[in-house]
Amino acid sequence: MNEPPAPARPAPTGHAPAGPAPARPTPAGPAPSRPPRLHYAWVVAAVALLVLLGSAGFRSTPSLMIGALHHEFGWSTGTISSATSVNLTLYGLTAPFAAALMDRFGVRLVVVCALLTISVGAGLTMLMREPWQLVLCWGVLVGLGSGSMAGAFATTITGRWFQARQGLVTGVLTAAGAAGNLVFLPVGAWLVEQHGWRSAVVVVSLAATAVAVPVLVLMRERPADLGLLPYGATEEPPAAAADGRAMARSLRVLRTASRSRAFWLLATSFAICGATTAGLVGTHFIPAAHDHGLPVTTAASLLALIGVFDVVGTVASGWFTDRYDSGGLLVVYYALRGLSLLLLPQLFAGSLEPPILAFVIFYGLDWVATVPPTVALCRRHFGDDAPIVFGWVLACHQIGAAVVAGLAGLARDALGDYDLAWYAAGGLCAVAVVLCLALRKAGPERLAPALS
Repeated sequence: MNEPPAPARPAPTGHAPAGPAPARPTPAGPAPSRPPRLHYAWVVAAVALLVLLGSAGFRSTPSLMIGALHHEFGWSTGTISSATSVNLTLYGLTAPFAAALMDRFGVRLVVVCALLTISVGAGLTMLMREPWQLVLCWGVLVGLGSGSMAGAFATTITGRWFQARQGLVTGVLTAAGAAGNLVFLPVGAWLVEQHGWRSAVVVVSLAATAVAVPVLVLMRERPADLGLLPYGATEEPPAAAADGRAMARSLRVLRTASRSRAFWLLATSFAICGATTAGLVGTHFIPAAHDHGLPVTTAASLLALIGVFDVVGTVASGWFTDRYDSGGLLVVYYALRGLSLLLLPQLFAGSLEPPILAFVIFYGLDWVATVPPTVALCRRHFGDDAPIVFGWVLACHQIGAAVVAGLAGLARDALGDYDLAWYAAGGLCAVAVVLCLALRKAGPERLAPALS
């Protein structure tokens, strides 16, 4: 009577041969028994890097076209700058909603749609005849598309795929913006000068479509989709809460975060960051240098060279962020930036001279070095909501950039030069230093309860 059950005992495991049996528990565990030689997180980071490279190159095009559009249509610098202002504003306001949409619909779908929106917006620019059409195409469409791939995208990728090296990877992805300028600005300036501004927007439209291909093929949503843990993790992270209302979640996170003093200190200082980088230098450095006699191609090459040193500075900033106090780093960065902008009006000349090259190196190292410590502070104070909070902080960055891009264009039309804009930007950096000092004094333990 006891004999018949004996053969039945091995039945659950008897389907597999004795040799492979030890390998069967492996897929059921949170991670494979032997990790792959190259963690797929690095593949995802590489795709994100390509996306951000392209996005930065696309955004840099309007600064190359200011002179060409003025000569063809007679539009003033202020009128052309208004399209850039709309672009920068929507770039910022889209970011927090894009982060929530990535949680709801997936990174791949959101990024591909964003790239195709940029492609359409840039392509339609070729047909424009009125200023409002420039605002619609380059301001609205390209602004919405590029905003969907803003800093919240990098924050989402690093937060999902990396537990170790988050600061370094954030720095590398942020530096992609500078590298995109490095690649596209000289080429775009040459195209505008040799073949007209329409050739540059055709290249942007085609490139945005091409970049969508590796996103479709290689991008994955989360490490768990491949049976992996995030890079550097030793246990499965808690599952993200599902929320089908992306816009509602973004607004809810904003409402909760806005009760925290840390949010307003970060948002205001980052608005100054945007004003003194993308708003002023990114938009007006080329026409300002051209006012002093430099050819557009030379000025564009200088702005691209800023991007070279920005890559170095931002990656180094990510490394520093993993090791040093983020608030202290921001104090140093804003102080150095303000000093360089105060000196800039005396450095312009009609030819390449050592002083302007020194500015390019010095300012370039500091261009977006503020991003890794700002992201780290968002994570410290706001936890799992950090990508969306950083999206709102980035929105303030872009609003600051948009305001100064427009005001600097009006100042140039009224005064005939950009000197007042450079001096005002230096003063704003001093304000940012004070804000970051206040942020250092406010410890996270006093701010975290505001989110509960």
